[in-house]
Amino acid sequence: MKHLFLILTGLILVACGDSNSNIDLAQEIVDKAILKSGANKIENSHIAFKFRDKKYKAIRENGKFQLVREFVDSLDVIKDVLSNSKFERFVNGTKITVADSMVSRYSNSVNSVHYFSVLPFGLNDAAVLKSYLGKVDVNGVEYHKVRVAFKKEGGGDDYDDVFIYWFNSSNYQLEFLAYQYHVNGGGIRFREAYNRREVEGVTFVDYKNYKADAKKHSLENLDQLFESNALKLLSTIELKDVKVSL
Repeated sequence: MKHLFLILTGLILVACGDSNSNIDLAQEIVDKAILKSGANKIENSHIAFKFRDKKYKAIRENGKFQLVREFVDSLDVIKDVLSNSKFERFVNGTKITVADSMVSRYSNSVNSVHYFSVLPFGLNDAAVLKSYLGKVDVNGVEYHKVRVAFKKEGGGDDYDDVFIYWFNSSNYQLEFLAYQYHVNGGGIRFREAYNRREVEGVTFVDYKNYKADAKKHSLENLDQLFESNALKLLSTIELKDVKVSL
């Protein structure tokens, strides 16, 4: 029994060591990717862009943020403002009361566009749980594969969503990402970055957005489906007129 206890203890220590090693490696890769993309500059910045028929603006200063979305609905100008502490909606410049049932929906919609617009910024947030999944080849290029989940506390309404990021192993550029979401029935998506450009030293990309059947395929295998052209192109995610003030 003593020998069995020692063996089990050794296996637990090895498993914990491997787990910590994976976490440390994932952290190292994300840190390098953030520096490579200039995303470290975003913490104190003003960023504006257009996405589809809406205007977006993000003001970030030392952990405080204000994420804005503005668009025309019929004849009204709608302005949504999400900050660290609250969500507000203005119609033609006048603040209105938003039903509690809609606050979360509007907040998530605003936050989602801003979140994807500045990746890999945000991957070092306190609620992020990172782990390293190893190296993989996609179309002859080697990538570091990193899984991201979220703590319930501080992870937002969609804390149970899971992301996977593929970073080029030679230059740490983020080139693919995939995620599994649960709202509106749930699903999985895979995105391919393109049109990479720099604005004031910060890298921005657009994405080709693909979908797959979540009942037939797992999030972890979407890179293989992409490589075999088995994913269906759903849409393109294009940021226009990007402006950055640091």
